[in-house]
Amino acid sequence: MPFVTRLTLTSGDGDLLESVVSDIKQRAERKGAELRGPHPKPPRKIAVPLYKGFREDGEFDTWEYTVYVRVIEIIDYSEFAREVAGRRYPDSIHIAADVEQFTRTR
Repeated sequence: MPFVTRLTLTSGDGDLLESVVSDIKQRAERKGAELRGPHPKPPRKIAVPLYKGFREDGEFDTWEYTVYVRVIEIIDYSEFAREVAGRRYPDSIHIAADVEQFTRTR
């Protein structure tokens, strides 16, 4: 039965994430792998309180950053999916892989 490998790539660097996703898409086209996506998810804004350095008004400063997410699905091409999921990426890119088995309807 065929498999779908769903790769979720996240990063705080949107430009680097787009570059990595474009590279994956180009490699899939060269290898003839069936690819769906990238599906962009809405960016998440995250605020982290900083505990060193009170401001004069007594409030904590916060550090804010944005996390960007792209989802790619590789359809029934397990060799390419393993290659992509096992590849070394820049430290600011996080990749998670989920594999699902499905049945094709005719």
